[in-house]
Amino acid sequence: MATDNSDLTPITVITGFLGAGKTTFVNYILKEQQEWKICVLENEFGEVSIDDGLVAESLDTPEDLITMDNGCVCCSVRGDLVRTLGQLTKRRKDFDAILLETTGLADPAPIVYTIQTNPKMSDHYRIDSIVCLADCKHLGLHLDDKKPDGSINEALQQVAFSDKILLNKIDLVSKEEKEKLKARLATINK
Repeated sequence: MATDNSDLTPITVITGFLGAGKTTFVNYILKEQQEWKICVLENEFGEVSIDDGLVAESLDTPEDLITMDNGCVCCSVRGDLVRTLGQLTKRRKDFDAILLETTGLADPAPIVYTIQTNPKMSDHYRIDSIVCLADCKHLGLHLDDKKPDGSINEALQQVAFSDKILLNKIDLVSKEEKEKLKARLATINK
């Protein structure tokens, strides 16, 4: 296991429920910053990768975008994350950082667990941060969602595991609604 943390390539996990603005946020980072060379790993759930066109337009070369189309990176295709990061190992020094944009249905816990406990990952990569985009208008509904068969509420997991929460779409709510959501998020993410 690598002992010098500065030699590990940092991974920032971008999470948030469907429609929270994850791809817009990734595009903003790619367009506005000029100093870092960033590799984007995008996970999509479904047959067609709907975010490709938006993210790809911000990249200098198309091979810097790796899209995993087999399902949720944090559950059924965790092996794809290991394989993809394994393939990037030889090129990881070409990048200053990796942004991993999860599907809106992702629980970030298995992603963090995989990177931290799999020696093939932890010898080369480290979790820098978990950023959750929170749609002020709709997040409350997602947090209140009762899942059938006792499965986890992904929105709760995303908020709880994040070390940074970015409130988005604040123009769609009143100041009071925003403050109420902020207080609620503080009780979930301690």
